[in-house]
Formats: sequence, structure tokens, C-alpha cells
Amino acid sequence: MPVPLMLIAVILGLVEGITEFLPVSSTGHLIVAGSLLGYVGERAATFEIVIQVGAILAVVWHYRTVLATLVGRIFSAPTEQRLALNLGFAFLPAALVGLGLHHWIKAHLFTPVTVAAAFIVGGIVILVMEWRRPTVTTGDVHAMSIRQAVGVGCAQVLALIPGTSRSAATILGGYALGLSRPAATEFSFLLAIPTLIAAAGYDAFKSRHLFTHADIPLFAVGTAVSFVSALIVIRGFLRFIQSHSFRVFAWYRIAFGAVILVLAALHLLRMNAA
Repeated sequence: MPVPLMLIAVILGLVEGITEFLPVSSTGHLIVAGSLLGYVGERAATFEIVIQVGAILAVVWHYRTVLATLVGRIFSAPTEQRLALNLGFAFLPAALVGLGLHHWIKAHLFTPVTVAAAFIVGGIVILVMEWRRPTVTTGDVHAMSIRQAVGVGCAQVLALIPGTSRSAATILGGYALGLSRPAATEFSFLLAIPTLIAAAGYDAFKSRHLFTHADIPLFAVGTAVSFVSALIVIRGFLRFIQSHSFRVFAWYRIAFGAVILVLAALHLLRMNAA
């Protein structure tokens, strides 16, 4: 029996909101959820990207004071100017690479093996990072250097590989470059705003012919659920990292990668490739 579209919107909104800002890859989880629900194809892929708007709004709401200060003092305060400049430098690498390779990535990298490998390799990288414990040199996002920002931006390029996780790539990238966990996480969340807006806007524009006004309620429900669940997760995750390592996410990624391989072997997993 087919699952009602509104229920699918609620489920995928929850999956998006819960996983977008954790280092576990929202894309990988949406692929599995969408496949098990029978919601696949170009329309499904675009829906999954557009409901990221809810997660973006959750970040905007949580950091509304920081963002208001940034906008209000960007022409007068050196610290705000540095943060804005760093966000711009960090945004560019993934934006340029993603724009150039968007179709190639969808056509060639959206495979179960690629996604599973990204999950497992990412988990191993987290374990190595926790074992090495990089020296912290920067404890505040306002004190980041351009070199660190560009480094985080280059790390974000890796997130174009489905299953990698944008949050994992940028947080670990910042951590490796000397940022404290809280600073790396805050910069990752702030960087998500222009990155996810660009991704959602570009994909929605390219796929606009697939949808009608009748789809608006579906998008509204998915986006609203994504917003609420993402806001809860953001606040919980920021508390979590104050006293915990990322090892639990590493082992989870490795296990989930294995699950993807099993589902693919049983022919229970379909990808939203273009």
C-alpha cells in the first residue's frame, strides 16, 4: 500500500532536520528513507534538497543575535568584517566546484557503494581525528584566520560526495586547522546558511518544471518539520560537544554504511540519480 505523500513529507522532514547538522550525512539518510518509502526519482531528489530551507531557517533563528550583530556592524567592526570575509572565502570552493560538477556528481556518485564508502571512511577519519587530538589555537569564530576559513571551505568540497556530510567535513576541517570543537561547529553552522541556500535555490530552479502549485503543501509540511527538528538538534548538539567527543558518530557512520551495503545487496535501495 503506497505511503501518503503528506506522511512522506513529515518523515523526510524529520530525517532532514535531525541529520543535517550532525556529522552523519543527511543525504545518505534521505536516500535510505526515500527508498524504503518508495519516494524516489527527480521530484523526490529536489524535494529532499528544498526542505533544507527549514534547516537553514533553524540555524538563522538560533544564531539570530550573531547574525543581527554581523549585519549591523559589518561596516564598522573589524571582528564582524573578518567573520563575514571568512564565511565568503569558505563558501566559494564548494560553490564553484558544485556549480561545475553538479550534473556529473548526480550522474556518477549517487550509487550505494559511493555513499556507503563515504559513510565508513568518514567514520574512520573521525576516529583518527579523536585519537590525534589536534592542537587548539583558535577558540572563537571571530578570531579565525583567512587560511583557516579557506581550509574549511576546501574541506566542504568533500561534502559534494554523497554520504560524506557537510557538517562532518567542515567541523573536522576546522578542528584539524586548530579550531576548538565549539568554534568549528559554530562556523560550520553559519557557513551552512549561504551553502544550503545556494544548493536549494539552484536545484529548485533547475527542477522547477517538475512541480505545480499543488505541491506547495507538501513542501510546506516538509520544510516546517525540518525547521522544528533541526532547531532541537542544533541546540542539543551544541550542548553535547561541550563534554563529549565525536566517537559515537564515527561508529554510527560505520554501522550505517554497512546497512546501506546490505540494503543494496538485497536490492532494497534505489538512488535518486539524475
